[in-house]
Parts: sequence; C-alpha cells; structure tokens
Amino acid sequence: MKLAANPGLVITRRDCGKRSARTLMTESTIASGAIAFIGFGEAARAFLDGWRTSPGFKARVCAYDIMTDSPDPQVRAAKRADYAAANIVGASSAPEAVTGAEAVFSVVTADQAHEAALAAAPGLIKGALFFDCDSCAPQTKVRTGKAIEAAGARYVDVAVMAAVHPRLHRTPLLIGGPHAEAAAAALAALDMSAKIHPGPVGAASAVKMIRSIMMKGLEALVCECVLAGTKAGVIETVLDSLDDTYPGFGWRRRSAYMLERVMTHGIRRAAEMREVALTVDLLGLKGEMSRASVEWEQAIGELGLRATSAEAADYRILADRILDALDPAAREG
Repeated sequence: MKLAANPGLVITRRDCGKRSARTLMTESTIASGAIAFIGFGEAARAFLDGWRTSPGFKARVCAYDIMTDSPDPQVRAAKRADYAAANIVGASSAPEAVTGAEAVFSVVTADQAHEAALAAAPGLIKGALFFDCDSCAPQTKVRTGKAIEAAGARYVDVAVMAAVHPRLHRTPLLIGGPHAEAAAAALAALDMSAKIHPGPVGAASAVKMIRSIMMKGLEALVCECVLAGTKAGVIETVLDSLDDTYPGFGWRRRSAYMLERVMTHGIRRAAEMREVALTVDLLGLKGEMSRASVEWEQAIGELGLRATSAEAADYRILADRILDALDPAAREG
C-alpha cells in the first residue's frame, strides 16, 4: 500500500528507513527531510496539520503508536485508519518509524515516555534530533536523555506550554539542553514557535511541571466544585459569586472547557500529574495537591465520555453527563 506524506510525494513503508546517517540533512532543511512521530494522537496530528499549511513542507513522515499493538483488533484498525487519513506511513515498531528520520517527535503519555524512547533508540540515526515533547518530571527527562545520547542521537527537552488547538504547530514550546540551538533552527524551519530555556536537560520541563500544578490542579478543582454544586442544586449561585470575586475570568465558559478537557484527556492528564507530584517530591516538598488532582482526572477520564461541540460549550450538560456516569443511582436520590 502506498500513502502520500504530502501532496505530490508518494512513499512506501520501506521508505521510512531509506535515509542513512551519511545523508543527514541540516536543521534548516528539515522540512524536506524525514520526520518520525512516536505516538500519533492529538498533538502529533496538530503539528502535522500545521506543518502542511506551508507550501515548503515536503518531509516524509512516519509514525508508530502503541495502539497498533493493541489486543483489540478494532483499536488496531482505528489507529491504522488514522495513519491513512493523515497520509503518512504507519510503522509496525518504534525503531522502524525512526529509521532514517532526521527529526523524531515523541508525543506519548507521560507514563510511557521513557519506555517509548528506549524502544525507539535502536533505530535512531547518528545526529538525529529527538524532541521529547512528553510531560515528564525533569528527572525522567534526564534519564531518557542519557539513553538517547548513548544511541548517538541528540536529545532535546521540550515543554509544550499550551493546548495544541487552535495554534497547531505554532503552539508555544520551551526547549532546553545541550542541543537547544540546533533544535531551535530545526523547529524554525518547521515554522514552530520555540523559545530556548537556559539550563540543562530537565530545566524546561520543570517549568511545565510546576505550571501544571496550577493548570491541571485548577481543572480538578473546577470538576469537584461544579459537580458538587450541580448535585447540591446551587452551582449557578456559586459561579455568580466566583464571577464577582474574580471578574473577567468567565467561570461558566471556562468550567465547560475544563470539564470537556478532563472528559476527553483525563487519563493522559492523570499520568502527567503523577509526574508533577514526583517533581514536587524530589524538590523536597510534598506533592499532595498534585496527587489529589490525579484522582479527578483519572476517574473522569476512565468514564470514556465524549461531547459534541454544542455539548462542550455548556458546563451544565457536561456536569450532568459526568454525574450520571459516575453514579446513576445516586443521581436519582
């Protein structure tokens, strides 16, 4: 089967590993080279969709996602369908996906990040840039970085500092580590929005992790507040009071946004918050608030609920659906 990585370029599965270290392109020409994704979900697709808005983007794109190894044939087929819909080559393993790629983007869940990097390492070509975009503790990034460097590639600590929609490839990134300058040039060639954060590997991710104490912690608080307020029949009054106390925040709109994000990505966010709690612990503090956030993110994410665009704009609908799924009998009481 042949798939087009971009209009006018037809490639086969074996083309993923066609390029050798001797033909490694410079950072400035990365958009016409070979790029690989480890993990192919929302972030990977957003970056790819953004890159393809540029007429100069002609890179061959390969990806491997662990979902292609699922014991469930429907899950496997759905991920293969994702590859086909995105016009990329879907590899059967991480080493196959990264073979020949000048740039590799790891965009997996935090709990799989280190293992995914280790799995990909044997396929990396010498000098390839390995962009670790995963939301992990700085200490995890350091361990992963050592493994990638030992494989002959160049490890880049990347912190994704906002949701990938609507900005796609222009989502702000912090990058760090010894190869930050080369990484910045490569990302600029892909028209990405990256800023170098000074310091060793892990420093950029420390910013992301500590920011997430507030960002994901606020999500968990909103979930608890809105669900409790809905169940007590007082949520409208509660949100009116919050709007008075924090004018301009837009509690109804933001509550809807946060509830939908936790519904859709709660499991992934819970994995990130475990890394956040570890980050705080290793700083000699207690990451108890972050650990508590894990509970709501995980519990709601495991419900498997999805919302239409109309439902996602109304916190009342989302709250009702979550409460019904959590405990239908209790709702009747």
